[in-house]
Amino acid sequence: MESVRAVLVDIDGVLTVSWRPLPGAVEALRDIRDAGLAVLLVTNTTSRTRASIAGTLTDAGFPVSAEDILTAPAATASYLAEHCPGARCALLNSGDIAEDLDGVVVVDPADSGPVPDVVLVGGAGPEFGYAALDRAFGHLQRGARLVAMHRNLYWRTAEGLRLDAGAFLAGLEQAARVEAEITGKPARAFFEAALARLGASAGEAVMVGNDVESDVLAAQRAGITGVLVRTGKFQPEVLRAADGTPDHVIDSFADLPALLRGSAQQ
Repeated sequence: MESVRAVLVDIDGVLTVSWRPLPGAVEALRDIRDAGLAVLLVTNTTSRTRASIAGTLTDAGFPVSAEDILTAPAATASYLAEHCPGARCALLNSGDIAEDLDGVVVVDPADSGPVPDVVLVGGAGPEFGYAALDRAFGHLQRGARLVAMHRNLYWRTAEGLRLDAGAFLAGLEQAARVEAEITGKPARAFFEAALARLGASAGEAVMVGNDVESDVLAAQRAGITGVLVRTGKFQPEVLRAADGTPDHVIDSFADLPALLRGSAQQ
């Protein structure tokens, strides 16, 4: 761990649950910053903008700003600008993320006009009803591309696990016989964009997350050291069934400074 210069950190389930800080998380992040390590919070959260997330975390005591956060919506805006500039996108998402979709042309998904170029799927919520999903299915049948900000199946709240967009995305892919282009985690390009923001190589970085597949193993496939925390939506049976082994498993983010110093047990 002596070569670590950069730390990528998931937010939901790692630093917070339902936006409330987990024990020791604020202090641990301060310790990591005080050690001179570069930090970037990388999240598939699609219900809030970077500025909103930063405000909430700052109020909770975390030493972060909007510039310290890379969201799936922000990564999506960059992806669309590169791969399909000017595309008309029918957005299916729960939450207002317009500020982070800079340059993206969002059209009314219920508009009876020309078929959108892209069906853009964010995070799940009440908006993911039958009518909305059926409209998206129709657009895909008529040639629209399917772009999704992530494949998360669920996330942890104070009330328990909640179903996320990945469950609906799988159905759209099966029904329309298309494969979604993923822009957030676990896409390799997302991790590469995060490293570029910090000016670090994969070998100089660690990724800390509570999703063994999307956070940890995906980062490891990109050459980044993976650290899984047993908080948030972590479930032992999911770890046992995973198609790989995390480089490190710790109880919580509060244990990360010790791990980085080489004194924690895996």
